[in-house]
Amino acid sequence: MLQWLRRLVSAVETELPDVPDEQWERIEARLPWLDFLDPADRPRLRELARQFIVSKEFHGAHDTVLTDDMLLEIALQACVPVLNLGLDWYDDWVGVVVYPGDFVVPRRVTDDAGVVHEYEDTLVGEAWEGGPVLLSWQPESLAADGINVVIHEFAHKLDMRNGEPDGLPPLHAGMSVQRWAAAWSTAYERFCADVDAGVDTGIDDYAAESPAEFFAVMSECFFEIPDLIQQAWPDLYEQLARFYRLDPAPRARALFPPAAT
Repeated sequence: MLQWLRRLVSAVETELPDVPDEQWERIEARLPWLDFLDPADRPRLRELARQFIVSKEFHGAHDTVLTDDMLLEIALQACVPVLNLGLDWYDDWVGVVVYPGDFVVPRRVTDDAGVVHEYEDTLVGEAWEGGPVLLSWQPESLAADGINVVIHEFAHKLDMRNGEPDGLPPLHAGMSVQRWAAAWSTAYERFCADVDAGVDTGIDDYAAESPAEFFAVMSECFFEIPDLIQQAWPDLYEQLARFYRLDPAPRARALFPPAAT
């Protein structure tokens, strides 16, 4: 186990040790979309990330060595969706497994005729209901705007708070299930039609796989390319903003105005 993490775990009952500002800044520079959050939220996000690390068990698969920077980068991204919700939204599971790139998961499916089909699924991430989050550590060269494996899988975890993922996480008091369903079903149908028609939506086509994947992909985009989501799907953006209790689009437009994009 890493020396930094060992110190952190041993201190959890007393006081969490500080992470140097230069280390935070080095990691956050790899996550430029964090600038879409209110700058006043940055210290709170960092604190939440430290608490997240000591609340979970991290494992490196296939001899992956987890560095301090890797742990902090994962934690920062995992904590953005719950920045205004609280870490207790992640309290029903403990494990985070990090793979060195894509990984293979064996599948076993029985069809309606009772025939069992076995196959291998190559993944970059997966969240198990009641179990761990599996993540691949991708080189920066493979990163793309609106693609965020960490946020994607942790959005699934939020969706699983009320059962199997279906694109309807537990909504806050004052939110309407009917309005949520109307906004999401309309957007999903339109998105699937665009994908079938070969339209370049600027969104990962994988979102058309199911309502659960649509929610996870749109959650990624809400944080990484919020202006696009607000322009293309304003009703969907409003529901995401109400659920995550964040509104990143205005700062995204201020930092990257359309004329300069």
